[in-house]
Amino acid sequence: MKIKPIRNEEDYQNALERLEEIFDATKDSEQGDELVILSILIDNYEKENFPIGMPDPIEAIKFRMEQMGMKQKDLAEVIGFKSRVSEILNKKRKLTLEMIRKLNTTLHIPTEVLIQDY
Repeated sequence: MKIKPIRNEEDYQNALERLEEIFDATKDSEQGDELVILSILIDNYEKENFPIGMPDPIEAIKFRMEQMGMKQKDLAEVIGFKSRVSEILNKKRKLTLEMIRKLNTTLHIPTEVLIQDY
C-alpha cells in the first residue's frame, strides 16, 4: 500500500481508479485500510476543489415541500396566512426569524440555509 497526497487532477484520477479497483476490499484487511484512507483523501480533495454551495433558501423550502407532499396551504399552517406564503415563495417578502425557526423545526431545513440572503 503506497498512499500519497492528492495534489492535482492526475493524482485525483489515479486515486479514483485505485478506489474502484479495491472497492470491494474486506474490512480490516490491508486493502480495506487503503480503501478507507483513499476515500478520505478523495473526499478532502473534492471538498477543496469542487465545493458545493448552499442552496437558495426559497428553493430549499420548495424542494422540502415537494418531498413532504405539502401545498402552500400546508405551509400557511406553519408560517401563517396563504398570502404571506405566496409572497415568500415568490421572493417578495423576506423570512423572519420566527419563520426560520418554525421552518427549521417543521421542515427540518438547516438554519444555515434559511438565513442566507436571497
